[in-house]
Amino acid sequence: MNELSFSFAGHDLRALGTGALWWPEESLLCVSDLHLGKAERIARRGGASLPPYDTLDTLVRLANDVEYTKATTVICLGDSFDDLDAASALGSREKLQIAALQAGRTWIWIEGNHDPGPVESGGSHLAEHKLRSLVFRHIALPDGQAEVSGHYHPKARFRLRGRTITRAAFLVDETRLLLPAYGTYTGGLYSSDEALKGLMSDRAMAILTGQSPQMIPMPR
Repeated sequence: MNELSFSFAGHDLRALGTGALWWPEESLLCVSDLHLGKAERIARRGGASLPPYDTLDTLVRLANDVEYTKATTVICLGDSFDDLDAASALGSREKLQIAALQAGRTWIWIEGNHDPGPVESGGSHLAEHKLRSLVFRHIALPDGQAEVSGHYHPKARFRLRGRTITRAAFLVDETRLLLPAYGTYTGGLYSSDEALKGLMSDRAMAILTGQSPQMIPMPR
């Protein structure tokens, strides 16, 4: 699998092309914003009827990353479910797949703004989690240090050989690391948006996801 190694807060990490973060020294895989059950939630609230395969597709990709890394710990950085009702509405196949992923490993659900509380799925449910010098939370804090977070669904837009390219992206600077959204039906916020420009330092970098992850200065 394609990956890019980089250093953050003194730790050697790897950005996978799928949008997952791999910390080999801790055997820890981290993903953000799965938004499981999004198609069901949209239909339930009277929106468009989307093909109901997003949850299974997201879980299959996550299973592939777990198998590739052999991770013994998985952290989901919040908004793992599109809302709390979506968590309980998962089909038996999806629930069994989550249980299979959790079997034999430490599994941590970080609470997000879409899923602010425990859900029926196994694992630990925490507001945030600290491991060594890193703090894992859903939304970056203005004064956060060495924090790994999600929420913003960052993506980068840049020019390549005369074409405009857009990719989901990790954003990293001296104090924070933002993960892209992992879910199949998730959109994104351009790194040039004021919310992200105000959050990340002038020296921030973007790690582009996809077949060949690469690091570029964060497009502003």
